Amino acid sequence: MLDINNVSILVGNNSLHYNRQLNAGEITTLQGISGVGKTSLLLCIAGFIPVQNGQLKWQSTLLNSLPSEKRPVAMLFQENNLFEHISVLKNASLGQVNACEDEIMQAAEQLAIAEQMHKAPSELSGGQRQRVALLRTLLRPEPIVLLDEPFAELDYHTREICASWVADCVKGTQKTLLLVTHQNEDVERLADHDWQLTQQHR
Repeated sequence: MLDINNVSILVGNNSLHYNRQLNAGEITTLQGISGVGKTSLLLCIAGFIPVQNGQLKWQSTLLNSLPSEKRPVAMLFQENNLFEHISVLKNASLGQVNACEDEIMQAAEQLAIAEQMHKAPSELSGGQRQRVALLRTLLRPEPIVLLDEPFAELDYHTREICASWVADCVKGTQKTLLLVTHQNEDVERLADHDWQLTQQHR
């Protein structure tokens, strides 16, 4: 369980407040208007924004003071962060401990990007890059997965394919997933729970 226990963070002049428990094997979608603190919460869980008050715990481990590289978290940023000097397959393999090349290629097949895996990232479309980054993030060993608008550049059909694959991964590995989205379709397809952030969290 990821326990966000009365956590407060400071972003600019705004104090943002969060209180929630997220269970293993479940998907929580995070919605709210721009600026309400959705991405800031992901960055806090990942260790890039410090906790001012409250406790952030995974199982019995307090995460508040742990550096980002020691947290049990895999995060997909909006920018996707592919390295241009290595192949798409090598990008997808970064940080993998348990996933072998066969598993990566099987996932790529399911996400309809298998034919792109031996190309350079510069040869991919925005939607293809997004799927590579999604694959890399979900196959990492960390039990907490944070996704920030992971389907933003995808068409309706591809979005459905990716949502189904994400759901299968989370359920199959019992990960805890927190997903920021502005699309109600994502909530309907994926969410075990929908968390609506409002201005009162500021």
